[in-house]
Amino acid sequence: MSNKKISALSSASTPLTGSEIVPINQSSVTDSVSVANLTAGRSVSASDYVMSTGNLVPSTAAKGINFTANTPASGMTSQLLNWYEEGTWTPNQGSGLTVVGTFSSSGTYTKVGKLVMVTFRVNGSTSIASSNGGAICTNLPFATETASSAPYFGSMANNSTGTTVGEAYINTVYSVSALTATAVIYGTITYRATS
Repeated sequence: MSNKKISALSSASTPLTGSEIVPINQSSVTDSVSVANLTAGRSVSASDYVMSTGNLVPSTAAKGINFTANTPASGMTSQLLNWYEEGTWTPNQGSGLTVVGTFSSSGTYTKVGKLVMVTFRVNGSTSIASSNGGAICTNLPFATETASSAPYFGSMANNSTGTTVGEAYINTVYSVSALTATAVIYGTITYRATS
Protein backbone atom coordinates (compact mmCIF):
# COMPACT_ATOMS: atom_id res chain seq x y z
CA MET A 1 0.00 0.00 0.00
CA SER A 2 1.43 3.35 -0.98
CA ASN A 3 1.88 6.15 1.51
CA LYS A 4 -0.85 8.78 1.53
CA LYS A 5 -1.21 12.17 3.12
CA ILE A 6 -3.84 12.27 5.89
CA SER A 7 -5.83 14.73 3.81
CA ALA A 8 -6.03 12.12 1.02
CA LEU A 9 -7.58 9.42 3.23
CA SER A 10 -11.30 8.76 3.12
CA SER A 11 -13.33 9.88 6.12
CA ALA A 12 -14.13 7.37 8.86
CA SER A 13 -17.77 6.67 9.59
CA THR A 14 -19.04 8.30 12.76
CA PRO A 15 -19.72 7.98 15.58
CA LEU A 16 -16.59 6.00 16.33
CA THR A 17 -17.01 2.70 18.18
CA GLY A 18 -13.80 3.01 20.20
CA SER A 19 -12.26 -0.12 18.68
CA GLU A 20 -10.57 1.81 15.84
CA ILE A 21 -6.75 1.68 15.85
CA VAL A 22 -4.48 4.69 15.42
CA PRO A 23 -0.65 4.82 15.34
CA ILE A 24 1.32 6.49 18.12
CA ASN A 25 4.99 7.05 18.82
CA GLN A 26 5.83 5.75 22.29
CA SER A 27 9.44 5.88 23.54
CA SER A 28 10.67 6.27 19.94
CA VAL A 29 8.76 3.16 18.85
CA THR A 30 5.70 3.28 16.60
CA ASP A 31 2.87 1.36 18.22
CA SER A 32 -0.89 1.27 17.84
CA VAL A 33 -3.66 2.04 20.31
CA SER A 34 -7.43 1.85 20.16
CA VAL A 35 -9.39 5.07 20.21
CA ALA A 36 -11.06 3.91 23.43
CA ASN A 37 -7.67 3.71 25.17
CA LEU A 38 -6.23 7.03 24.00
CA THR A 39 -7.04 8.73 27.32
CA ALA A 40 -7.47 5.67 29.58
CA GLY A 41 -6.29 6.48 33.09
CA ARG A 42 -5.52 10.10 32.22
CA SER A 43 -7.36 13.29 33.16
CA VAL A 44 -8.63 15.27 30.21
CA SER A 45 -8.94 19.03 30.64
CA ALA A 46 -10.65 21.66 28.52
CA SER A 47 -11.44 25.34 28.94
CA ASP A 48 -15.12 24.74 28.11
CA TYR A 49 -17.07 21.73 27.00
CA VAL A 50 -20.20 22.29 24.96
CA MET A 51 -22.49 19.31 24.33
CA SER A 52 -24.42 19.80 21.12
CA THR A 53 -26.05 16.37 21.36
CA GLY A 54 -26.23 13.66 23.97
CA ASN A 55 -25.66 13.81 27.73
CA LEU A 56 -22.75 13.80 30.14
CA VAL A 57 -22.96 10.30 31.64
CA PRO A 58 -20.71 9.22 34.56
CA SER A 59 -19.77 5.56 34.17
CA THR A 60 -19.23 5.04 37.92
CA ALA A 61 -21.77 5.55 40.71
CA ALA A 62 -21.17 8.45 43.14
CA LYS A 63 -19.16 10.39 40.55
CA GLY A 64 -20.36 13.76 39.31
CA ILE A 65 -19.35 17.41 39.13
CA ASN A 66 -16.66 18.44 41.61
CA PHE A 67 -16.78 22.06 42.79
CA THR A 68 -13.59 22.05 44.89
CA ALA A 69 -12.24 25.00 42.88
CA ASN A 70 -14.79 27.12 44.78
CA THR A 71 -13.95 28.46 48.25
CA PRO A 72 -16.34 26.69 50.63
CA ALA A 73 -18.04 27.91 53.79
CA SER A 74 -16.49 26.73 57.05
CA GLY A 75 -19.10 24.00 57.56
CA MET A 76 -18.61 22.39 54.12
CA THR A 77 -18.82 18.60 54.07
CA SER A 78 -18.92 17.97 50.31
CA GLN A 79 -18.50 19.85 47.03
CA LEU A 80 -19.44 16.93 44.79
CA LEU A 81 -22.78 17.02 42.97
CA ASN A 82 -23.31 13.34 42.23
CA TRP A 83 -27.05 12.74 42.07
CA TYR A 84 -30.09 14.06 40.25
CA GLU A 85 -33.31 12.10 40.01
CA GLU A 86 -37.01 12.74 39.65
CA GLY A 87 -39.96 10.40 39.68
CA THR A 88 -43.12 9.26 41.40
CA TRP A 89 -43.73 7.59 44.77
CA THR A 90 -46.72 6.05 46.52
CA PRO A 91 -47.46 7.44 50.00
CA ASN A 92 -48.68 4.73 52.37
CA GLN A 93 -51.54 5.50 54.76
CA GLY A 94 -50.27 7.00 58.02
CA SER A 95 -51.60 5.96 61.44
CA GLY A 96 -52.73 9.54 62.16
CA LEU A 97 -55.32 9.57 59.37
CA THR A 98 -59.04 8.99 59.69
CA VAL A 99 -60.20 7.69 56.31
CA VAL A 100 -63.83 7.32 55.37
CA GLY A 101 -64.20 5.22 52.26
CA THR A 102 -61.24 4.04 50.19
CA PHE A 103 -57.73 5.42 50.72
CA SER A 104 -55.72 6.45 47.66
CA SER A 105 -52.52 8.44 47.19
CA SER A 106 -49.95 9.74 44.75
CA GLY A 107 -46.71 11.67 44.90
CA THR A 108 -43.72 13.02 43.01
CA TYR A 109 -40.13 13.67 44.06
CA THR A 110 -37.00 15.47 42.91
CA LYS A 111 -33.59 14.61 44.41
CA VAL A 112 -30.52 16.83 43.93
CA GLY A 113 -27.54 15.51 45.85
CA LYS A 114 -28.96 14.70 49.31
CA LEU A 115 -31.76 17.26 49.06
CA VAL A 116 -35.16 15.68 48.36
CA MET A 117 -38.41 17.55 47.66
CA VAL A 118 -41.57 15.44 47.72
CA THR A 119 -45.13 16.35 46.87
CA PHE A 120 -48.00 14.16 47.98
CA ARG A 121 -51.76 13.81 47.81
CA VAL A 122 -53.77 11.49 50.07
CA ASN A 123 -57.49 10.93 49.57
CA GLY A 124 -60.47 9.26 51.14
CA SER A 125 -63.21 8.44 48.67
CA THR A 126 -65.66 9.99 51.18
CA SER A 127 -63.38 12.04 53.43
CA ILE A 128 -59.97 12.12 55.10
CA ALA A 129 -58.67 13.93 58.20
CA SER A 130 -55.53 13.99 60.35
CA SER A 131 -54.95 14.24 64.07
CA ASN A 132 -52.67 16.78 65.72
CA GLY A 133 -49.15 15.40 65.32
CA GLY A 134 -50.49 12.38 63.45
CA ALA A 135 -48.68 10.47 60.73
CA ILE A 136 -50.05 11.48 57.33
CA CYS A 137 -48.05 9.04 55.21
CA THR A 138 -45.00 6.81 55.17
CA ASN A 139 -42.84 5.26 52.44
CA LEU A 140 -40.84 8.39 51.53
CA PRO A 141 -38.78 7.69 48.40
CA PHE A 142 -35.45 8.17 50.25
CA ALA A 143 -34.70 7.66 53.93
CA THR A 144 -34.61 10.88 55.97
CA GLU A 145 -31.23 11.82 57.42
CA THR A 146 -32.64 13.29 60.62
CA ALA A 147 -34.20 11.83 63.76
CA SER A 148 -37.41 12.98 65.49
CA SER A 149 -35.48 15.62 67.47
CA ALA A 150 -34.76 17.61 64.30
CA PRO A 151 -37.54 17.29 61.70
CA TYR A 152 -37.74 18.90 58.27
CA PHE A 153 -40.69 21.20 57.63
CA GLY A 154 -42.89 21.95 54.67
CA SER A 155 -46.39 23.06 53.76
CA MET A 156 -49.49 20.91 53.93
CA ALA A 157 -53.13 21.76 53.30
CA ASN A 158 -56.61 20.39 52.86
CA ASN A 159 -59.65 21.70 51.09
CA SER A 160 -61.33 23.21 54.16
CA THR A 161 -58.62 24.73 56.36
CA GLY A 162 -55.91 26.06 54.03
CA THR A 163 -52.21 25.89 54.79
CA THR A 164 -50.68 24.40 57.92
CA VAL A 165 -47.21 23.01 58.59
CA GLY A 166 -46.13 19.41 58.19
CA GLU A 167 -42.86 17.80 59.17
CA ALA A 168 -40.83 14.83 57.96
CA TYR A 169 -38.63 12.53 60.02
CA ILE A 170 -38.09 8.81 60.49
CA ASN A 171 -39.26 8.38 56.87
CA THR A 172 -42.75 9.65 57.74
CA VAL A 173 -44.70 12.88 57.06
CA TYR A 174 -46.55 14.19 60.13
CA SER A 175 -49.17 16.89 60.60
CA VAL A 176 -48.15 19.55 63.15
CA SER A 177 -51.80 20.48 63.72
CA ALA A 178 -55.04 18.65 63.02
CA LEU A 179 -56.55 18.82 59.55
CA THR A 180 -60.35 18.56 59.54
CA ALA A 181 -62.32 16.15 57.38
CA THR A 182 -62.06 16.92 53.68
CA ALA A 183 -61.74 15.13 50.34
CA VAL A 184 -57.94 15.45 50.03
CA ILE A 185 -54.83 16.39 51.97
CA TYR A 186 -51.88 17.52 49.91
CA GLY A 187 -48.50 19.09 50.53
CA THR A 188 -44.79 19.34 49.91
CA ILE A 189 -41.83 18.59 52.18
CA THR A 190 -38.13 19.17 51.52
CA TYR A 191 -35.66 17.06 53.51
CA ARG A 192 -32.14 15.64 53.49
CA ALA A 193 -31.69 11.99 52.59
CA THR A 194 -29.18 9.65 54.22
CA SER A 195 -27.35 9.28 50.88
